[in-house]
Amino acid sequence: MPESPPSDTGTKPRQFFVHGVTADGRTFRPSDWAERLAGVLSCYRPGGMGSGRDAFIGYSPYVRPMVIGGVKCVLVDERLRDVERMAFDFVMNFAKDNDLPVYEGCVLPDRSGGAVR
Repeated sequence: MPESPPSDTGTKPRQFFVHGVTADGRTFRPSDWAERLAGVLSCYRPGGMGSGRDAFIGYSPYVRPMVIGGVKCVLVDERLRDVERMAFDFVMNFAKDNDLPVYEGCVLPDRSGGAVR
């Protein structure tokens, strides 16, 4: 994966989608993989993790599960790298280890070979 510019350069941070269909076309299991992955990374957020009465349960704004075209995905904002590089690397290695494609931005291939934007 190419290095990205720091997010404080004035450029919009890139976003990556970990797509829940393996390179050979199988739906990734378990069915709640996206929620689990985002849940593990929920503490990586701007300002760090709150505690006490300021703490709340929720996903990080940098790692969010979503469904795109009926397929579970995880949206990863490159600013996660600024908060904790190992967390960003963990997500990218998770995708690689499980043969899940990662797409930059909002361009995903559709099943007919074109692109969905």
